[in-house]
Amino acid sequence: MSFSIERSGIQGILLDIEGTTTPISFVYDILFPFARTQLAEHLHLNGGEPRVREILDQIKRDHVADCEAGHGPPLWEDPPLAYLYWLMEHDRKLTGLKTLQGLIWEDGYRSGRLHGQVFSDVVPALQRWNKRKLDVRIFSSGSVLAQRLLFENSEQGNLAPMLRGYFDTTMGSKSDPESFRKIAQAFALPPRQILFISDVSAELDAAKESGYATLLCVRPGNRPQDEHGHQTISSFDEIQDSE
Repeated sequence: MSFSIERSGIQGILLDIEGTTTPISFVYDILFPFARTQLAEHLHLNGGEPRVREILDQIKRDHVADCEAGHGPPLWEDPPLAYLYWLMEHDRKLTGLKTLQGLIWEDGYRSGRLHGQVFSDVVPALQRWNKRKLDVRIFSSGSVLAQRLLFENSEQGNLAPMLRGYFDTTMGSKSDPESFRKIAQAFALPPRQILFISDVSAELDAAKESGYATLLCVRPGNRPQDEHGHQTISSFDEIQDSE
């Protein structure tokens, strides 16, 4: 069953990245390994820069919190390579870690070693939505920098002009309804006029609680979701501009 933008009164579209616009395999098989292999060299070359020191200070606070919570992280070192590798292995969605990964990926994109990937239906959909003058933005656990780089340096060219904004975990957790309320304020739209598309039902639950329209995106390689009350799509082609 297709979803009608016109019938639903949608004026804004909020997109997840991993498993929604972009294959999970790109994130786990290309981006994450690249950040891991380049981490030590990046900190060696850039560890004294103010922005990197600020990020490491934030990560140190996360380390203290992990110790207090009894998570058993590796001992803190300078640079904290063991702890950072540990965070990566556990796929922690911490703002400091994600910001540091974004800086490493920036080096990869700028040097041409990385190119962003999106599913084949994404670019035509962005073109349709822009023609319709819909406000299309991104909400991902990756840093805003990492999000921008992926779309600016995609294999299909620079897609950033078709996106009006980016949100990351500085807005709050993707499973917290309050995050979506803040994002609706940034859109300057009532939540009911915003469509959120994600591959994770818990994120959709939070958005729906805040009044958003929702769609669960089921792509190859996505993790199965528990029972949920969200309409599902397997391609953005199933989102119709009119009835």
